[in-house]
Parts: sequence; C-alpha cells; structure tokens
Amino acid sequence: MAPSLATQIDALDWTQLDTDLDAYGAARTGPLLNAETCAQLVGLYQEADRFRSRIVMRRHGFGEGEYQYFANPLPPIVETLRERVYPHLAPLANRWAERLGWSRRYPDTLDDFLSECHAAGQLRPTPLLLTYGAGDYNRLHQDLYGEVHFPLQMVVLLSRPGADFEGGSFVLTEQKPRHQSRAEVLDLAQGEAAIFAVAQRPGYGTRGPYKLVMRHGVSRITSGARTTLGVIFHDAK
Repeated sequence: MAPSLATQIDALDWTQLDTDLDAYGAARTGPLLNAETCAQLVGLYQEADRFRSRIVMRRHGFGEGEYQYFANPLPPIVETLRERVYPHLAPLANRWAERLGWSRRYPDTLDDFLSECHAAGQLRPTPLLLTYGAGDYNRLHQDLYGEVHFPLQMVVLLSRPGADFEGGSFVLTEQKPRHQSRAEVLDLAQGEAAIFAVAQRPGYGTRGPYKLVMRHGVSRITSGARTTLGVIFHDAK
C-alpha cells in the first residue's frame, strides 16, 4: 500500500491544490485511500497500544466525541501520508511565511522539520484518529502544540457519508481584519483528504498581504458514526 500511495500523492495536481489553498485556505485532494484501507485505519482505534493518549472532548470543552494520538512508530500508511505530502507543501508554507513577515523557513523534508521540533522540546507525534457518534461535534480550534508549527495540515475522512453517518461536515472559518468571519464547508468522500491552514494564512489586498486567522471544526453528527484521520506535521511538547 505505501509505495502506491506515495505515487498517488506525488501525482496529485499540486499546482491546483496550491491555488486553492492560496485562495480559500483549504483544498480537496479527491480520494486517496480505498475503502479497505479506511476500514483498517478505523479498526486501529481499538488497539490501545498504538496510541500515546486518549482525549474525551467534553472534559476539555472541545466538543463531543473523542480522539487518540498515535504513538511512534506510526502506522505505515500514516507515516507515508505525513512524509510524502510535507515536501509538496513546504514551498507554499515558505511563501506564506515570507508574505506574513515570519522569520521561520521550512526545510524541504519532514525529517529535517521534525528535527527542529525535537530541538524545541516537541517530541510527541501528533497524527490522530477522531471518532464521533450521533450528536457529537468538534468546536472551532487551531492545532498548535508548541513554538514550532507547520502552517498546513490534513484530514482524511475514513467513514462513508450517507451510509455510516449523516451530518458531520468539516468546517473552516476565516477571520479577516475588521470583517466578520467567512465559513468554508467541505463535505468529503470516504478516503478523500482536505488540506487546510492550521492557524494563519496571508490574504492579498491593494496594500499588500495581510493576516487571516483560521479555525476548523466539525458540525454535529446527526446519526451514525464518523471517524477521521488527522495528519499534523509538527510534533508536540
């Protein structure tokens, strides 16, 4: 699975994805994982030794539902997604950083970027599985786990909309200075990924670039069960 997945990732229309990310702060890849692979990942949720921690959202005011962060070593599919997608996003991350006036620049490979995370004390892996039942939701938030963070991340829907669950749209909001928030709603297919801005991205105006503040969440699941894979490129403290 991993070699063919790597080839499929490399074959994505990264020019169009970059264009969509620049324009909207989010982009859809089309299906990346087949139904069998999605089912395998969903099944991992019950294997406690694969995870480093479990979070029940209600206890922290995050929403309703729960998620678990993978421990190292990551499952090969998750590792492939993380390692192969990162270098396609690093050039855009650097353009965003330059436009926003950030001093940080992002290296070409995930290994080199993770070395920066580890040097800053961010040693814990952040890819995760999230599971929701009827009535569950995820409040708008930003996935920042330390001083070092990559400005883009990815989520893959593992369940079948309309068959396994109803509702549960992936939602992003964008806050432009002196404006009300704009919402973007992505209804993904099973195995499809969305790539999106973690916390900030540049907007473009007549006076040059400005900062847009981004948040993401999941609307209420009205029936069934929904599981997703989150792929975050920076590690956590």
